[in-house]
Amino acid sequence: MQADNAKKVITTNRKAYHDYFVEETFEAGIELYGTEVKSIRAGQVNLKDSYAIIDGGEIYVTGMHISPYEKGNIFNRNPLRDKKLLMHKKEILRLSGKVSKDGLALIPLSLYFSGSRVKVELGLCRGKKLYDKRESDAKKQADRDIERYSKTSYR
Repeated sequence: MQADNAKKVITTNRKAYHDYFVEETFEAGIELYGTEVKSIRAGQVNLKDSYAIIDGGEIYVTGMHISPYEKGNIFNRNPLRDKKLLMHKKEILRLSGKVSKDGLALIPLSLYFSGSRVKVELGLCRGKKLYDKRESDAKKQADRDIERYSKTSYR
């Protein structure tokens, strides 16, 4: 049997880790319709160019693509519609202050099921410069080379 709060990851936004430094993460619920949830269960969701905006004390995810459910006919929604995130008011106000004052961005990092509910992991992110991206790529390559060398040296 599966635990009630088991976390089943649906998709992650790998591009976000390449383009941003993630300073802090938050969990938020997401307001969806039935056909969207069915489409998410089938894995037909893309977080690649999505971001979150704060408007009127509420948070919305923009650019998250949820493909239309193939058996959904008239109940399907626009795949790129803005989806409302569900967070406590204090958290939203705190995030709003950080985003406006510090120049940070809210980026969806992953989408997952927590029990039967769909949750979004939001990251409070600072953009990387080109030299930061090169540095992190060089570090990853060096780690791969070290790992490869250590595997072959023991044989």
